[in-house]
Amino acid sequence: MKLSIATIAAAIAVATPTYAFAPQCNSAVSVRASSAVFSTMADSGVPPTTSAPTDVNDEMIPTKLPSDVGFDYVPLAGALAAGDLAEADQMTRDALIVISGAKGKGRDFVYWTEVKDIPNTDLATIERLWNQFSGGKFGYSVQKKKWRQSKGNFETWCKKIGWTTQDGDVERKKRWFGASEFTYDVKKAPEGHLPLTSALRGTSLIKKLMEHPVWDNDDWKKAP
Repeated sequence: MKLSIATIAAAIAVATPTYAFAPQCNSAVSVRASSAVFSTMADSGVPPTTSAPTDVNDEMIPTKLPSDVGFDYVPLAGALAAGDLAEADQMTRDALIVISGAKGKGRDFVYWTEVKDIPNTDLATIERLWNQFSGGKFGYSVQKKKWRQSKGNFETWCKKIGWTTQDGDVERKKRWFGASEFTYDVKKAPEGHLPLTSALRGTSLIKKLMEHPVWDNDDWKKAP
């Protein structure tokens, strides 16, 4: 079964809160959407609520989006297809909080030690969606490629994916608090710019995401 962008976007407009998809874990294997708004991985500020439209055709959105923990990825697919990258970015962080098990432990952020608990199936589903609706420009696999090119150097990697900016003679990380300085536009953002992952608690979380075993081969690319 497939749904059109218009159908999904209309559903999101009715059911989704202002800037966060907040699934609630009902059990260890059953997750459903909730209307509550949760914080990001590391209380890292509020991203903008609007994005420039992506340059994506009105293709059909797949609804066969597998999850080993029963997570519903249709809203994420709809946000990406509609070009709402700010919303999709927030949904992705909220999804990781749930599928890593952090939400079930009463936390609204992911410890780096929990990345190994994120199912390959779920991370692959998230990645296929980001790749599909950004024309291969965004996603963790793209960030992983940039990570390799940077030889695992976090500062170099941030520059490559556009997470730094210039303030006069000073180069600094882009701000996430208040008005976000990140780019929610497929045409303007560099490769690997999205999704965002907070480094407020250190860089270990990002490093572990780059080292997740799902990227060991290209099986994640295979649609179900």
